[in-house]
Amino acid sequence: MIDSNETIEEFLVQHASDVEEAIRKAAATEIMPRWRRLAAHEVDEKNGPHDLVTDADRKAELYLTDVLIDLLPGSAVVGEEAVHANPASYEAICGDAPVWIVDPVDGTRQFVHGDAGFCTLVALAHGGTLLASWTYAPARDQFATARRGKGAYLDGERLFAGVPEPGRDLRVATSHPDYTTDEQKHALTGLRADGVAPRPCGSAGLEYLAIARGELDATAFSWEAAWDHAAGLLLVEEAGGTHLTRSGEPFRITGGNDLPFTAARDAATARHVAGLLSGGA
Repeated sequence: MIDSNETIEEFLVQHASDVEEAIRKAAATEIMPRWRRLAAHEVDEKNGPHDLVTDADRKAELYLTDVLIDLLPGSAVVGEEAVHANPASYEAICGDAPVWIVDPVDGTRQFVHGDAGFCTLVALAHGGTLLASWTYAPARDQFATARRGKGAYLDGERLFAGVPEPGRDLRVATSHPDYTTDEQKHALTGLRADGVAPRPCGSAGLEYLAIARGELDATAFSWEAAWDHAAGLLLVEEAGGTHLTRSGEPFRITGGNDLPFTAARDAATARHVAGLLSGGA
């Protein structure tokens, strides 16, 4: 088992490209052949009509689980579909072993509808700290990566989130109402303020990528599932952005966050959006 961040860093130097190759192969063999070709029996509801799972989700996660554990012996995998089947498996995020956090198809609703706005998300964490992430949008042929302290990249080019343009409304992607409690809905009303232009979010992973590219100013998300956030949060951080909960603390992938929380292009925007969310509650 890996027992230090230094040895994990050595692993990433040697094998980060192998992780990328595995993600590309999972998409090529299990996801893209089903895009716009899904049969009715390949789509199921989990917790409602907006929470879907497909054979592409299940099979891609199984493929990635096998490959990632082989690449890093002693590691654990927390995947969206495995946790749905066995909620106790989520506890590995708080364990001693390095953990792969996997969302095989982030934006399943878009995938089912034949939209290109979906991606595969993988992050590697240890002791609650995000160390590396991979974001692959196969229908858009975009691959973003990040390593702690090493920067964020899209198709080999360095990403810089920058700062919002002065005088322009802040572009903020927000949680779908189906995934918010009444208290969170009330908190999100704080974004109905002058100088803010909220809109419903799509794939969380692609919204984080948009922040890292400077195309979106912030998010306001109301759920904690690490597979939706881990890869993107590191991508945003390494592009110069940051994230805050309503209590002003950074978001923790291990849970217990004061929701909703924000990720943003810069610290000033994060503080402003977090303040609006606190004022709405």
